[in-house]
Amino acid sequence: MNHASDDRKALDHSIRKKNIWLITVFIIIAATGLTYVKWWPYYDKALKAIVEHSIGSSILGMEPGSTTPSWQAAWNYAVIYFKSVWKAALLGILLGTLVQSLLPSQWLLRVLGKTTFGSTAIGGIASIPGMMCSCCAAPLAIGLRKKKVSVGSALAFWIGNPTLNPATLVFMTFVLSWRFTLLRLIFGIILTFGISYLANRFAKGAESVELDEPELTEPSDERPLWRRWLSSMGAMLIRVIPAYLVAVLLLGALQVWMFPHIGAAAGNTLLTVIFFSVMGMLFVIPTAAEIPIIQAFTAAGLGAGPAAALLLTLPAISLPSLLMVRRSFPSKVLWFVVASVIMLGITCGITGMFIL
Repeated sequence: MNHASDDRKALDHSIRKKNIWLITVFIIIAATGLTYVKWWPYYDKALKAIVEHSIGSSILGMEPGSTTPSWQAAWNYAVIYFKSVWKAALLGILLGTLVQSLLPSQWLLRVLGKTTFGSTAIGGIASIPGMMCSCCAAPLAIGLRKKKVSVGSALAFWIGNPTLNPATLVFMTFVLSWRFTLLRLIFGIILTFGISYLANRFAKGAESVELDEPELTEPSDERPLWRRWLSSMGAMLIRVIPAYLVAVLLLGALQVWMFPHIGAAAGNTLLTVIFFSVMGMLFVIPTAAEIPIIQAFTAAGLGAGPAAALLLTLPAISLPSLLMVRRSFPSKVLWFVVASVIMLGITCGITGMFIL
């Protein structure tokens, strides 16, 4: 009996050491990638924002005379967009597949597998260093759901990346104003933590198992680590790339209808707030691109209300990112998130009418 107990302890100790090693390797890879793709470039961009009160021109770049969608507009936008995000997109796919093949399942379930607010909060807090746009964070959300973490935790990680991005908040403060930053922070917290937690209610019957055991062995998979990773990479590429490319091209073509030139007379009405809340939720942008877009629109006469709506809805989610994660979350959950982003965008816009 003692011999069996000793064997069990030795096995648990071996599993614990292996898990620590795997988690450490993942953290090193993630930190190295984020330093190169996000943290260091954003340091330079923060200095630019502080000195010049600008981080560049609007990515939309629509011609004033354009009134109909075109293939050229779709291509031009896709080229500019992918030039901006390709490094982060590759990093997101790499980390998303490493979540599936490298991180211990039982450890992830123990941390992020519950439907409690605590697990949701951990997912949201873990998203803050990522600073990714919704599309680049989508592969990570897919990877987390593949490991059976809870809907709320995976959503908080996915949504928190773009909405709680600390670099974007810094840029916003110096380019727009601290009032914009405060609005984004308040509504971003509500969306990331509150809406994600409530989304668990729409996932009954599809939820992951909550674990209480102190130590469980991993499900047996005899394949080498590199083979499991290549399998995850192939499945991820097939799953996300086609929908991603097509949706970006479609939105690039339709941008002239989604973001029409609005004069000052119609630039701060409730109808405009609602319209831009919906369009902002659908459209796809790189990280922090909402700042020069809002700066350009307000200079052209757009009111504070619609600008505040775009402040939240543009980065939070997008049609491409929704298509990428559509098989990872129950459809009711995604519809709930879509409706919540729009409603919070409208609320943020109405609030912006009074305080901006």
